Amino acid sequence: MSATDTLRTGTLAVAGARLYHEVRGSGPVLLIGQSGEGDARRTADLVAQLADAYTVVTYDRRGLSRSALTDPDRPVTLADHADDAARLLAALTDEPAAMLGCSLGASIGLRLAVHHPGRLHTLVAHEPVSPRLLPTGERTRHERELLDVQRLYAARGLTEAMREIARVLGIDPTCQEAEPDLTPQPFTPRRVANFDTFIRRDFTAIVGDDLRPADLPGCGTRIVPAVGARTAPEVFDRRCADRLAELLGTAPVVFPGGHNGNTTHPRGYAATLRRVLTAAQR
Repeated sequence: MSATDTLRTGTLAVAGARLYHEVRGSGPVLLIGQSGEGDARRTADLVAQLADAYTVVTYDRRGLSRSALTDPDRPVTLADHADDAARLLAALTDEPAAMLGCSLGASIGLRLAVHHPGRLHTLVAHEPVSPRLLPTGERTRHERELLDVQRLYAARGLTEAMREIARVLGIDPTCQEAEPDLTPQPFTPRRVANFDTFIRRDFTAIVGDDLRPADLPGCGTRIVPAVGARTAPEVFDRRCADRLAELLGTAPVVFPGGHNGNTTHPRGYAATLRRVLTAAQR
């Protein structure tokens, strides 16, 4: 069995949790920070497209799936998530790594780049859910939206909350085009539990984040803003990516699909990501 096919798993003790992680492939280290409720298996199809050229690392964020919280009563912050990613990278490599961050994973990547210099040489930040990137009035409105989703979830359950999440992120559940021959991930009890953690804990972490956008241009990590081809320009996550690009004086890279293009278009997404990472190393 080749290194591309071999799956290596492990756990890492961090403050307040034990992180489960998976490693596949060989070559330079590429960490994938997942979106939403996604755990280490969220982007299995994408990982399969990248493992011939990269050592691809995925993990369950603290509180999701196999990454149990050792103090469930303690709030989770974006600082915790960034510290977790930094400690995971430190345990796996002595060299700066590349990172693909999708949605919340991109927000974690931005904080990692600023507060843990030297851990990343390149961050591809796909549609970060980072209200602090936006002008004050717009930021306040979107923070309120996230807190409203939490209240809706508490009052009316996951189905209603997911409809509102889709609206906020510009996801059309009735038009989810995808590459052929993909098997949709089933909506298991584990995913339901992960959505609970995502909405109750991570939404609060997003709203409470104190990221300083002015720190990003000089942080020492090459940050590549990214957007989905099908994400409407006016929605929250696309606005965050566009503002990040403006801050960095660049244009966002367009990836196939929409907000979840990493799962709906793994082949095209991987091809674009390879080009971006190759260009970043020139």
